[in-house]
Amino acid sequence: MDKFLEFTSNHVLLVSALMISFFLLIFTELRRKASGLVNVEASDAVKLINNDAVVVDIRSADAFARGHIVNAKNIPNDELDGKLEQLQQYKNTSIIAVCDTGITTTQIVNKLRAAGFETVFGLKGGMSGWGQAGLPVVTGKKTRSKSPKQKKRG
Repeated sequence: MDKFLEFTSNHVLLVSALMISFFLLIFTELRRKASGLVNVEASDAVKLINNDAVVVDIRSADAFARGHIVNAKNIPNDELDGKLEQLQQYKNTSIIAVCDTGITTTQIVNKLRAAGFETVFGLKGGMSGWGQAGLPVVTGKKTRSKSPKQKKRG
């Protein structure tokens, strides 16, 4: 204990920086938890989808046509405000918001929660994360998987 006090007195700046970093980390985590913002991994999203969650793809129609999650509803980000009434039927259902990389979904999750939707999640990593997890993507009428094993067979 004496060595700890001696170290602290000899390195006040270092110890102060450590304490500030620690409190900033705690504050950030508490703020994140309080905001209720939840991003789910692709595997957790699959579980939610299997339990009747609705996938709302906020990418452009072109990006949606290139590949999307099975049964996803395409409502581009810039049209979401005008189409909230279409989502009213899912107010008591889990909703998973999906974009290209998972960055834009933060504001969509907040917007939907402010509109009264109970359980809204963002897909961590967006469609990129979905593809990296090797999960199926719908393009047109076919379903394809991005896993290397699937590519070698086809």
